[in-house]
Amino acid sequence: MPQPTNPYLCCIPRINFHRTMTPEPFTLQQIEENLRYLKLLAGKFPNIPAAATEIINLEAILNLPKGTEHFLTDIHGEYETFSHFLRNASGVVKRKIDEVFGNRIRESEKRRIATLIYYPEQKLELLLRSEKDPEELYNIALQRLVEVARSAASKYTRSKVRKALPKDFAYIIEELLNETAAGRQEYFNAIIQSIIRIDRAKPFIFAICRFIQRMLIDRLHVIGDIYDRGPAADRVMDALMNYHSVDIQWGNHDIIWMGAAAGSDLLIATVLRVSARYENLDTLEDAYGINLMPLATFAMKYYAEDPCTDFIPKTVTEEQKAQWNTRFVSQMHKAISIIQFKLEAQAILRNPEFGMQDRTLLDNIHSETGTILLEGKSYPLSDTNFPTLNPEKPFELTEEEVEVMSRLRASFLNSEKLQKHIGFLFSKGGMYICYNGNLMFHGCIPMDADGTFSTFPIDGQAYSGKALLDQFERVARRAYLNRGRRDAGLYDLDLMWYLWCGAHSPIFGKQKMTTFERYFVSDKEIQKEPRNPYYNLRDSEDTARGILSAFGLNPDTSHIINGHTPVKAAKGENPVKAGGKIFVIDGGMSSPYQKVTGLGGYTLIYNSYSLVLAEHKPFESAQKAIEEDVDIISNRNLIEQRTQRIRVAETDLGQELRRQVNELEMLLFAYRKGLIKEKQG
Repeated sequence: MPQPTNPYLCCIPRINFHRTMTPEPFTLQQIEENLRYLKLLAGKFPNIPAAATEIINLEAILNLPKGTEHFLTDIHGEYETFSHFLRNASGVVKRKIDEVFGNRIRESEKRRIATLIYYPEQKLELLLRSEKDPEELYNIALQRLVEVARSAASKYTRSKVRKALPKDFAYIIEELLNETAAGRQEYFNAIIQSIIRIDRAKPFIFAICRFIQRMLIDRLHVIGDIYDRGPAADRVMDALMNYHSVDIQWGNHDIIWMGAAAGSDLLIATVLRVSARYENLDTLEDAYGINLMPLATFAMKYYAEDPCTDFIPKTVTEEQKAQWNTRFVSQMHKAISIIQFKLEAQAILRNPEFGMQDRTLLDNIHSETGTILLEGKSYPLSDTNFPTLNPEKPFELTEEEVEVMSRLRASFLNSEKLQKHIGFLFSKGGMYICYNGNLMFHGCIPMDADGTFSTFPIDGQAYSGKALLDQFERVARRAYLNRGRRDAGLYDLDLMWYLWCGAHSPIFGKQKMTTFERYFVSDKEIQKEPRNPYYNLRDSEDTARGILSAFGLNPDTSHIINGHTPVKAAKGENPVKAGGKIFVIDGGMSSPYQKVTGLGGYTLIYNSYSLVLAEHKPFESAQKAIEEDVDIISNRNLIEQRTQRIRVAETDLGQELRRQVNELEMLLFAYRKGLIKEKQG
């Protein structure tokens, strides 16, 4: 349960919500111990009626059904698919329409209403083109949308609904939501007709569609990897920043952008390399205003005659390989990769406690034979052109490389939009979250083969399990807060890089990252990246129960939800593991993974009755959805179902509201005993 931030709350006794009030629920000593805090609380609730009213309001909320939670992971810049998932709430909107209209209207009409709710501006414009009587269209659409909105808002208090209403139409929508009595149908119709008559139907429809979307999902959980691979991570971040309630668990692809925004040369190089690998430099240049000219000029100087075959972007087709821009990106890709390998070796040598001494590979290159020594064996190199590598000092950047990185660092630190997005990741994110009985993290809890939590030193002290994740998060926050400062040390930034590729990183989850081998060595065996033992042990319910207990959750009722490793559904892999205790919901929202998964993604929906895993087919396009009312084809798998609805009282919010009720009851007692004076107002 969240702990009070005010030090005076620590002594306030916990009171059973359903207890029978006695004449003396508190002792005078308890009141005196908390008197200072209670006087502060009295500033907000200055008398008995005010405090009593708030208690009644809070207790009413405790009896409402819990809001619906929506879980997504591994978005990887796929904005269009991600946006559709948000708009259709993984099928929740369509189910609500079915619930409201039943057999009263045809399936084609239900699909049309659903598409209108998902894409109101585009769909309405399309409908109006073929509509002979726009007023009739507006009238039918408004009537039906109000019905859906009324049902969507029914499980929330009027206060919460009111806060969610769009400002321009708040009063009108509130009136329409509450006009359920048959005798007032004429009043309802009059409002609809007025909206149409004064030419406000379009903006009203847009507003009520967005209101429905907001009401149907109470909380969004994003379990990592917003960045890389796809073309529009910045648009995903914009959407998240505008979302009404969201938390984010950092993924390994997020942490490199976070470290780059904090000023790490090594992670700046890593971001650039990954972006070039997937031909996604436009996000850096166009979205974030990163000046890539220094790198481009450097790459053209040293790699102009180099075909850079192994650095052709992953997304390039055979026909595109001969194009000049492909070769240009490939040259930049190779240039920044060599810089990254040098900077990695420097970080490893600075931090022997990382245990990565075997990953300083550039000093193992034998240029005269065109080979490299790896794990005691010599392998031929597929590419032997290293024009910026000094065999005597293989880890040292040239003066030009130093200048390139200096200018890139300044660009990252001064990108207003990037800093805004990364600041949001820090404010809404973390290594993990425990929420309503679910433990969410991106990758794994680092473990040894025997099932114990593995240890790793941070700031000179060994940590494991929950404490290890807490310390990694603390250091990452410290690194970002100190960004750009001359006295900021490299250790924190190096630890952020370790989170990207270190053996004990909870968001990497492998023993090593063989990036160099994948570029320069053809032997597939040396390219393998053994996974952390967690991934073999997570099929065991005992493992899951041990992790849940370590994070302070009830192993009988709680679950672990993570992503990071695409579920090979096409080969029969089950996303539900450990006897239903663990859900792996990376099903391939990112198109490069869909060949592996055979799917277009998983999402999880947790409402007041059930926990549902939705399995989605690949999303075609928003345009097709708008024009043909095509939704994502999804299979819903019921994981758990309750016979009675889960109430707010059973959630984390409910625990906080109970605490507030407890404090207000103590304030009432203080008023009635004359220990605090009431104020009129």
